[in-house]
Amino acid sequence: MSEIGYDSAKDTPLTPVQTQDLPEPVAAAVDGMGCHAGAETLQAAARAAGNSELLDQYARDYPQGPHDKPQSMCPAFGSLRVGLRMRRVATVLSGSACCVYGLTFVSHFYGARRSVGYVPFNSESLVTGKLFEDIRDAVHELADPERNDAIVVTNLCVPTASGVPLKLLPSEINGVRIVGIDVPGFGIPTHAEAKDVLAGAMLKYARAEVEAGPVQAPTSGRADRPTVALLGEMFPADPMMLGALLAPLGLAAGPVVPCREWRELYAALDCGVVAAIHPFYTAAVREFQAAGRKVVGSAPVGVDGTAAWLAAIGEAYGVDPERVSAAQNAFLPVIKAALSEHPIKGTITLSGYEGSELLVARLLIESGANVPYVGTACPKTPWSAPDLEWLESRGVKVKFRASLEDDCAAMEALRPDLAVGTTPLVQKAKELAIPALYFTNLISARPLMGPAGAGSLGQVVNAAMAGRTRMEGMKTFFDGVGKGDTAGIWEGAPNLRPDFRALHQKKLDRAAKAAKAEEMI
Repeated sequence: MSEIGYDSAKDTPLTPVQTQDLPEPVAAAVDGMGCHAGAETLQAAARAAGNSELLDQYARDYPQGPHDKPQSMCPAFGSLRVGLRMRRVATVLSGSACCVYGLTFVSHFYGARRSVGYVPFNSESLVTGKLFEDIRDAVHELADPERNDAIVVTNLCVPTASGVPLKLLPSEINGVRIVGIDVPGFGIPTHAEAKDVLAGAMLKYARAEVEAGPVQAPTSGRADRPTVALLGEMFPADPMMLGALLAPLGLAAGPVVPCREWRELYAALDCGVVAAIHPFYTAAVREFQAAGRKVVGSAPVGVDGTAAWLAAIGEAYGVDPERVSAAQNAFLPVIKAALSEHPIKGTITLSGYEGSELLVARLLIESGANVPYVGTACPKTPWSAPDLEWLESRGVKVKFRASLEDDCAAMEALRPDLAVGTTPLVQKAKELAIPALYFTNLISARPLMGPAGAGSLGQVVNAAMAGRTRMEGMKTFFDGVGKGDTAGIWEGAPNLRPDFRALHQKKLDRAAKAAKAEEMI
């Protein structure tokens, strides 16, 4: 796909998908089941319902790790959050009531300011196919072009396992686009990758619109220079920093994908190169590549990262090497100075599920920290290769699809000066009197790119490491409180019954002896 044609005076005609007879419902196989049914049971039901192709594609895009259940929040939260951040986009969920309640609660906890649509179901509507009809009625009701550009309908675990066919929904109603996606917990490992599911589905839809004819221009207008689309959610200041880095090359920063409004999808597709800042957006990359766009991995973090990234972008766009060298000479000394002004001295273990863990590790190491272990819940992809190679060349153990157990084991073995990770890892670290920081809220929510990112981590990291003595004092003060017999709330001392404990231990010993005797037989 070459340069995009824009026409702000009209909308692109959309061709509805031809409806056909619904397949026989197989919902009875999962009737009454929820997430507790287990991944294997739900996946088998989904395949029986005709969703084998979908699950096979997810398995290729998001390969599972050694653990079969996500250890982040429900994956659908990722796609839900992407939809809720977009202007003039309505969101509808189809799933078990408990799942929808949890997802909407978390989305509003994180600042969503709009309603989330919900299509409930019961045993009868699930088995008879009435649920699909209810979803279709819901999107027809929401399809108001004065209010919405698009409606995103998301199947959660049970509707996906039941084969509710969102692909049979019309592709547009009254000029409002209908985007149906399946985001089952048994098919999408992390909520970070679920962002890619929706981003990829929207890019695919937008690409079809572009290929059909002129589309509406972005509300911000077209850039006056060739653009680089930015793939992956990041701190708000980072896209501006990336734009400053690209300017000496005669380039401009394009939209950030996931986008904030539908027209930005056209502008993203209008780029010549895509910067995969977060390397796990496999479906989105596939759409960019189908449009003929080049993809560059890694990001401009630290001195080495910025030098390599500018060179890679320049090569992809065919920029004069002398111009690339001039840009490097302008920015690298500034970054080096910022790193030296905020040095980090200490050992840090790093883990998370946002997808930027390898970038943060690079920045910490260039700041002077020793980072022996990096764990990420996201998978290894071709676009994480530059960061992986750089880290491994410095002796860092990088664990893709890391589990909580992997991260905790590394922290307990290394006893670092600081542990950066997920909430349960931070809790475990504090129990061991190891200073810890929550990656998502305290580390990834900071600028990382270029000169602005060079000194962004030093203050918070050094302050946390300086609190180790206080952590040890707190551990000594609270030693034994809230564990074992002292757990819970008591008036006075706990009512200990050593006789009951001894009796129970005898039962356990007898059971162990019986089990051992059976093994000998």
